[in-house]
Amino acid sequence: MRLALGYVPLIDAAALIVAVERGFTAAEGLAVDLVREPSWATLRDKLALGHLDGAHMLAPLAIASALGISGPETDLAIPLGLNLNGNAVTVSRPLWAAMVEEAGGFDADDLDGVARAFAKAARARAGRGRPLTLGTVHPFSSHTYQLRMFAARGGLDLDAETRMVVIPPPWIAEALRGGQIDGFCAGSPWNSVAVAQGYGRIAAFGCDLAPDGPEKVLALPGYATAGCAPLVRAVRRAGHWCAEPGNRRELARLLAHPDHLGIDPDLVGRALAGTVVVDPDGTERSAPRFVVFGAAAERPLPAQADWFVERMREAGQIAPTPALTARARAIYRPDLYEAALAD
Repeated sequence: MRLALGYVPLIDAAALIVAVERGFTAAEGLAVDLVREPSWATLRDKLALGHLDGAHMLAPLAIASALGISGPETDLAIPLGLNLNGNAVTVSRPLWAAMVEEAGGFDADDLDGVARAFAKAARARAGRGRPLTLGTVHPFSSHTYQLRMFAARGGLDLDAETRMVVIPPPWIAEALRGGQIDGFCAGSPWNSVAVAQGYGRIAAFGCDLAPDGPEKVLALPGYATAGCAPLVRAVRRAGHWCAEPGNRRELARLLAHPDHLGIDPDLVGRALAGTVVVDPDGTERSAPRFVVFGAAAERPLPAQADWFVERMREAGQIAPTPALTARARAIYRPDLYEAALAD
């Protein structure tokens, strides 16, 4: 029997990719095919319809799928977390210039100052009848919530004063280059791609907006949980391998391969090391926890569901009740994680 595991091309798919490519799944007696998906909506639907046996998935999307508020209601379980952090808010260079002009200058390392400048530029555009268009990768994503956090730090009402659109991660930087959007929040490497190609400027790191924010998870359909221990062990082992600094060069090469992300391995390597170029002029920012794999990220904590339910409430996506929160918490399965390790 072969397993089909889906992923969207992002650096935080590393543990799933490494588990297969480095032979950790084979060592557990598993035959696995990696399936690269173009968007979170496609991955969600294929998982719901049984075309995938598991997936690298946005944690809040897994919750929304289980609650039946995004796509078909799906019986899902999360036996393993894949990473923390890894996102950034990127704006077009014209928007960055407008932020500098409207704010009269600001410290680019001061998150609150950057957010206030962003709010001023957004209001100026809205006042001229051309509100900013901002991209996110899915409504039920940490990216949506971090974009809202960024706006709120500057006192900006994102819903009233901007326009938000959903664009799959592999295409979001291209939308910025083409002028369809003025900024976006997405996972690595697409922020760095926009900077490297000269049309984007990273304004804020997700790890500053929501420190150690839970990000992607291993999501399994309910029918697959009975025999999931070998897969959980293999992906967990891969996550630990990804977390080792000595493996970064090989990991960057593996992720950058055309079969996976298809980009310059140097961009991947910088994100893994937490030394990210934020401006086309070469300006760097250091964030050692820019993206986190391994032990810090792996345990599936029901409390993370509470955090996402509250973000969904703030975004007007749900009206929480004790029963709804209990359903959201129930898909986090520390019992499956512990059973896999006990084996």
